Amino acid sequence: MIKILIADDEPIERAVVKKILDDSFQEEAVTYLACNGREAMEVYEREDCDMALLDICMPGINGIEAAEAIRKDHPNSVIVFLTAYDEFEYAQKAIRVRALDYLLKPVNENELVAVLEEGMRLTREGKVHRFDPYESIPREEQSSMRQAAIKKLIRDYVDENYVNDISLSDVAAEMHYSEPHFCKIFKECFGKSFTLYLTELRIEKSKELLGDITVNVKDVSNRVGFRDPNYYAKVFKRAEGMTPTEYRIIRGLI
Repeated sequence: MIKILIADDEPIERAVVKKILDDSFQEEAVTYLACNGREAMEVYEREDCDMALLDICMPGINGIEAAEAIRKDHPNSVIVFLTAYDEFEYAQKAIRVRALDYLLKPVNENELVAVLEEGMRLTREGKVHRFDPYESIPREEQSSMRQAAIKKLIRDYVDENYVNDISLSDVAAEMHYSEPHFCKIFKECFGKSFTLYLTELRIEKSKELLGDITVNVKDVSNRVGFRDPNYYAKVFKRAEGMTPTEYRIIRGLI
């Protein structure tokens, strides 16, 4: 079981996030709760957690400070920030502490589940996302014409590389942006996180391949970027409400 810490000073927010995790990962993860940064550090250490969902603005030790302490002692920890504040400075600090993602409240359930799926995969494989922020962070607003051009560049790159193990940092480097600024640009362009966008794209591409019954499900999984067929089947079922095989049956393909 993967151990996930939820730290938020608002009881309702803690309860909402916990319910999402319990409903989505009841057989895969166990959750622990903390109401401030200091308690988050203590619980994470005591329970030997794997992942931390941290609110940024908490009394005393805030989420960023707690994440820095957790990262120092547990370099392979997966950290996700949840915050009601869409502040560029927070996003920048989140990237510097090598957070997997930075999600705004009220949390979008599908987005949170997609990010946690990725975090659990990284935990099982012992990987940590790669982050190497630039020192100069551009902050100017993008015009609609420029945003459209950037959106096309991003979409084209991801379409060409979704079968590979790409991350937000890879695309940011390709676009010659710092990761904090690119994270902001991506959400402005697509209205969702990079992790959710990539997952949805892979699922749609896999549905196209499932139309060819000569391609087995394992090969479909590999050809859209999911290296583990079981993980692919689980993600597909969360997205479509059925397994890839059931999808073929319902479509009358087998």
